[in-house]
Amino acid sequence: MTAPLSGTTVVDLSTGIAGAYATKLLADGGATVIKVEPPEGDPLRRWSASGAELPDDADGALFTFLSSSKQSLVADPDRAEDLDRVRALLTGADVVMWSRGSRLAESSALAPAAILALAPQATVTTITPFGLEGPWADRAATEFTTQALSGGIVGLGRGNPDRAPVFVGGQIGEWLTGVQAAIGTLASRARARLDGVGELVDVSMLETQAMCLTYEPVTHFDMAGKPFRSGRAIVTPGVETTSDGLVGLGVGTGQQWLDFCVMVDHPEWMEDRSLFVNRGHLRPEIAAWMAEHTTAEILELTAAFRIPHAPLGNGATIPGTDHFAARRSMVTNPRGDFVEPAPPYRFDPPLLRPTEPAPALGQHHEPLPTTAPRSGAGSTAASGGASLPYAGIRVLDLTSFWAGPVCTHGLALLGAEVLHLESTARPDGTRMLSGLRFSEPDWWERSGIFCGLNSDKLGVTLDLATEEGRDVLRQVIAICDVVVENSTPRVMEQLGFDVEAIRAIRPDVIVVRMPGFGLDGPWRDDPAFAFVIEDAAGLTWMTGYPDANPISPYCVGDSNAGTHALCGLLLALEHRRRTGEGVLVEASMVDAALSVAAEQVIEHSAYGALLGRDGNRGPVSAPQNLYLAADSDDDGNRDTWVAVAVATDDQWQALVGALGRPEWATDPVLATATGRRARHDALDEHLAAWCATRRAEEIEQCLRAAGVPVGQVVQPHEQTALPQLQFRGFFEDVDRAVSGPARHRTLPFRFSRGPERMHRAPAPLLGEHTDELLDQLGIDAQTRAGLAERGVTGRVPDIARPSRS
Repeated sequence: MTAPLSGTTVVDLSTGIAGAYATKLLADGGATVIKVEPPEGDPLRRWSASGAELPDDADGALFTFLSSSKQSLVADPDRAEDLDRVRALLTGADVVMWSRGSRLAESSALAPAAILALAPQATVTTITPFGLEGPWADRAATEFTTQALSGGIVGLGRGNPDRAPVFVGGQIGEWLTGVQAAIGTLASRARARLDGVGELVDVSMLETQAMCLTYEPVTHFDMAGKPFRSGRAIVTPGVETTSDGLVGLGVGTGQQWLDFCVMVDHPEWMEDRSLFVNRGHLRPEIAAWMAEHTTAEILELTAAFRIPHAPLGNGATIPGTDHFAARRSMVTNPRGDFVEPAPPYRFDPPLLRPTEPAPALGQHHEPLPTTAPRSGAGSTAASGGASLPYAGIRVLDLTSFWAGPVCTHGLALLGAEVLHLESTARPDGTRMLSGLRFSEPDWWERSGIFCGLNSDKLGVTLDLATEEGRDVLRQVIAICDVVVENSTPRVMEQLGFDVEAIRAIRPDVIVVRMPGFGLDGPWRDDPAFAFVIEDAAGLTWMTGYPDANPISPYCVGDSNAGTHALCGLLLALEHRRRTGEGVLVEASMVDAALSVAAEQVIEHSAYGALLGRDGNRGPVSAPQNLYLAADSDDDGNRDTWVAVAVATDDQWQALVGALGRPEWATDPVLATATGRRARHDALDEHLAAWCATRRAEEIEQCLRAAGVPVGQVVQPHEQTALPQLQFRGFFEDVDRAVSGPARHRTLPFRFSRGPERMHRAPAPLLGEHTDELLDQLGIDAQTRAGLAERGVTGRVPDIARPSRS
């Protein structure tokens, strides 16, 4: 089987995890990735998050994982002949991945615009903290400070209210940005194949985190008039201490809460409906019950009650977990001395290339033969008239809540026609999150979260519990190129729509299945919400205070699953374009989470080091933390925080200067990262005292001007106030019947060829386009009326209909 990207040449000028992960996804898809490095090599070659000592002749394990199946070419930017060689390589490239951080990429001869001028046929994908242009384009940043600015640190009230909020650990912004860079690249290539014209794909880490670490907060705020969630709390139930360890569980629906009350021997809690939302005061009683049971007992009980649950995974335990072992979710790196996650999606027929060992520095002094120099067709200037990459693709969207709709929403914004299917008996669960009482008129049409995830889709209702509904569904499948669903596997099978049944209707269809834990294995049918996916995959283990239980991020499990599923789908579309064959894409939520938590397993397997949570500190910067400012928040509380991170020695000297060179800061020991890390506690005390007498805006302006990575901890619904997001047009006004105008996020990358505006239509009303679709299927008006009369189709949720006595 030829891999989908076979014949695609990628020149990788990036450094850091984001670019390396993006090009790894492309290499897995079959692309020839040529990593061009300066003589000193990519800094990742010498990286270990645990600080493990690496032999001089060995690369770090994370680099080895991220660079599998790539080539390495060395070029010195100070040598004219080396630059000429790189330019010659670029003329034959289909894709160039670029980020700052190396002498090569920062050479003026290899700036993004210069590369595109040299190779007008190429997609030049750039990864930066804020985007290539705008008021913050040159602002110093780290993944930690952009996470603060994105609203992601306080996105879901993460942390104890009497302590600082906590960021999502594990350099998550880097990994998420890498997936987005791969998606933007694949979409651009799909368009370039139509006319041979390349472009810049400008990827922003800030926008990636604003999208992936929060739940459509701006659209919700515009529609509800209040934040989705405010304040901080430890989610109850969440990560709990058992008699012999830790366990992750939670309740995501009202029924799950009722079942939980019975499980923990408190059926009286069922009588107070307010406890579903406000139950933090029950934490001591819940903790007492948990402490009387073993982890195994609780996992068995939660499985019986169908309450979302998972053992708490980390770098040491994940490889031996029964489910991951049964599914071969962990594999041995081709180098042979550590284990790593398997790819985040699986295909039937198999599409990914076999993994090859990572290259030694300069191993491919003469890179393998590539295609001859390409010529671009026409101008690469921005054009609002350029066709959208996936125009003409029709998608049946059988997903709900967040992970599935993230996948299909991305495809909709990129031009596909997406039919979002619900039923009046079971509308999309995010419609319930409007923040309105069910007695309010049209409450199901006022959810900002639903609207943010489903703009540019068409709305169809069919009751699949009826044979009439299933018969219509068969007709819909016959006219669709793609079917996406995110139920547990048994749901589609019980309805009679397993993959073989769908293929019998449409042989060349692409079927994307997004189960929580995969299509096989002992956890196959377990319910999955973002938090238990994060618990199982190790994302929770990396998040929280070091002296307390880990804290589920409560966001990444969904958005990360949706974006990886979209990446896998785009590879499948390329395979179908080449061969005409349909594909099954199995994109489980937990496999996607294991991929972005890879560093934990790799570090433990390679070096015996167990990475863990450390509050707001991290492995890259020292000092790194949140510091309390003098001003009050909108509620009058002193709860305004500023993120500061010093990633380099030069940034430390800049910070010392901005502070006025106090005596404590001029100690020569602090001139190195090792010295600063050893004295992190003392640095925190000094910085906390300095910040405590200053307003957050003053702190940010002072340190930003000096070139120190800094960012206020932004409330999620205030993302639109950020000048950089305003400049980039990350939010667009979308007007909609019933719910009115609201600002909607776009995608975290910009195409230089356009479109200048991404949204074309608002999210659909429930069943808004049902009659239109049925008419296209040739179903006459009388039959359509009968379907509506019998409740097979409809415009109002059953729960909102007046009861009939």
